[in-house]
Amino acid sequence: MGFARWRGSPPAYVLLLALVSLPAWAHKPSDSYLTLRGEPDGIAVRWDIALRDLDYVLQLDRDGNGELTWGEVRQRSADLEKLAIAKLTFSSQGAACPLQSAGPLMLDKHSDGTYAVLSLRAQCDKLAGSVQVHYAMLFDVDPTHRGLVQWTPAGASSPQPLVFAADSATQDLQLAATSGWETLRQYVVEGIWHIWIGFDHILFLVALLLPAVLVRRAQAWSPTPSLRAAAVDVLKVVTAFTLAHSITLSLAVLGFISLPSRLVESVIAASVVVAALNNLRGTIDRKRWVMAFVFGLVHGFGFASVLADLGLPQGALALALVGFNLGVEIGQLAIVAAFLPVAYLLRSTSFYRVGVLRFGSLCVALVAAWWFVQRAFDLAPS
Repeated sequence: MGFARWRGSPPAYVLLLALVSLPAWAHKPSDSYLTLRGEPDGIAVRWDIALRDLDYVLQLDRDGNGELTWGEVRQRSADLEKLAIAKLTFSSQGAACPLQSAGPLMLDKHSDGTYAVLSLRAQCDKLAGSVQVHYAMLFDVDPTHRGLVQWTPAGASSPQPLVFAADSATQDLQLAATSGWETLRQYVVEGIWHIWIGFDHILFLVALLLPAVLVRRAQAWSPTPSLRAAAVDVLKVVTAFTLAHSITLSLAVLGFISLPSRLVESVIAASVVVAALNNLRGTIDRKRWVMAFVFGLVHGFGFASVLADLGLPQGALALALVGFNLGVEIGQLAIVAAFLPVAYLLRSTSFYRVGVLRFGSLCVALVAAWWFVQRAFDLAPS
């Protein structure tokens, strides 16, 4: 059994040409997943860590053939546990809660590849009020890495989401269940974060917005006469995209529809290509909202895969879904608010009409076409 070896941090979005180095799974950065469950005298831990990340840190691929086998991973199980115990620490009431193995190493599939699954347990002699957790996995080599946590206090029916990042590496686990408002807030934050790191979703939206400050006349782009006209066009596109992806995100999360991840990700990449090439030909001008709606239905399934990896509290499913959707919309509006005024001011310049619209759209189309090839033909990013 072979697993692709890959490692890398996505470059800045504003450097459009650098986007060619983004991985095919452009909206899936380096994450690990922790399921923490409170017990009377400690914390039970399930920790899913991507094999590609572990390979980068521990060089698991001993024969250097670019693939990992179960044998190579299993031989280093002790090193994996040692790394995990060094990078995750618990304490309560000022006393350390030693972390130790609680089960054999396993493997599991996530939407972006195969993960090692570690079963651990933190033993606390003094357990009251809260447990302080310090997470340090991969921050020294990848500051964008995050630890996504589902924390269930003892006796609680629904987990609470938490996120460890480089600037929030130490957090407290409250031993009492949190309120519904806290769950809503946490998923709003997750929605904002995932639209901002979802490079394929962002490029699709930006490709649709670029012509909003222009009008098509005599087979050429001309400046739009007013900011109001541009804002109305933007509103149509964003509303159509929002409505569409909200529908399919909800249907997928609730279990009514399920599509293969490879198909979804391939179509998402293709949607970026179509939107970008349309800017070169102007085939669809003021009906871009239709394109936003049609492809937005597919993008919703992409958001659903992210939300599934985060984990959903069954006792607060509606709050989590509403919060995540709201966060995505806030993130989109922030992008629009930054884009529209600048684009409107530059709309009459050759820099915008040639450099940004034409050359920028061509670059976006080429990047997305490469994503499509990688995803459709299941090519491992290098």
